[in-house]
Amino acid sequence: MDRTFVMVKPDGVARGLIGEVVSRLERKGFKLVAARLEKLPEKRVMDQYKEHLEKSFFPSLRHYIESGPCFLMVWEGRDAAAVVRRMVGATNPAEAAAGTIRGDLAMDVGRNVIHASDSPQSASREIAIHFTPQELASYKRVDEAVLYE
Repeated sequence: MDRTFVMVKPDGVARGLIGEVVSRLERKGFKLVAARLEKLPEKRVMDQYKEHLEKSFFPSLRHYIESGPCFLMVWEGRDAAAVVRRMVGATNPAEAAAGTIRGDLAMDVGRNVIHASDSPQSASREIAIHFTPQELASYKRVDEAVLYE
């Protein structure tokens, strides 16, 4: 099975949306294999968003991500990165489809509730930034036999 990284950002934590996000991903059939609530240290914020370091919006993004706790997660399932990204919706909530997390729960691109890895390669990189291999649980969901052919 594939794994992906998902983070409820400070606005989502402050709004009490962790349970909603977890519930949607669990109902889809994904398996939560790691989770932690924490205020991210500067180094990990820089590593997480390294592709944005030189962009004009990065100082604002950094300030926002460091402003409060985030809920970090690793999810497992078939095509995890691609399917979770579809569930999350477009970066700009105004363009996110109804039924997606951002389409239903976010109002502003700068406070869009959630981050999800955009590819399996990004997922591997982001998981390694935030979790050690020992922190990733291995177990079977009781419904795994009926989730996949």
